[in-house]
Amino acid sequence: MDDNTILREIQKQNRFVYKNLFEDLYEGLVHYAFGYLYDRNSSEDIVQETFIFLWEKSDTIVLKTSLKGYLFAMVRNKSLNFLKTVKITDNESILEIQAVMDQEYDLEALDQDEKKIIYHKVLDIVASLPPNMQTIVRLRFISNYKYLEIAEEMGISVNTVKTQLKRAKIKIGELLGLILWFVILRS
Repeated sequence: MDDNTILREIQKQNRFVYKNLFEDLYEGLVHYAFGYLYDRNSSEDIVQETFIFLWEKSDTIVLKTSLKGYLFAMVRNKSLNFLKTVKITDNESILEIQAVMDQEYDLEALDQDEKKIIYHKVLDIVASLPPNMQTIVRLRFISNYKYLEIAEEMGISVNTVKTQLKRAKIKIGELLGLILWFVILRS
């Protein structure tokens, strides 16, 4: 089923479709929220609030991307809002990068010092990218710009943005894989 069909079924109060979506995405969303909050209970609460909103307000939702992307963005926003209520700010977007790293790689097995090393290495990798690619990566993952917003900001096409992000992701992935390998060997 495509995203619009799933959303239409949820709007019709189809519990089976809703339950399947919940089961497919729940753990991933909790893990994503945990990347911001570092608290399992709060992460679960935020994901449950997100699914409640989906069930109760599905008729107001307009998908511009995917349903999964919409839910991940909602969890991110709820997590950041939660942090604001407890007076924790993320001015340098450290939590944003950490959450992206956690989503791409299973970093649960690493201790805090190893995670810190990897995080700083990722920042070094981003800093080593060509200037335009670096700007695109920072706008996308730190400032949370959409592809079109990046393209307009930099005066380039959306396809160029996508291509540059794809190349950056490959480069970061390759280098991060090597870094993870060395960190694991060191342990």
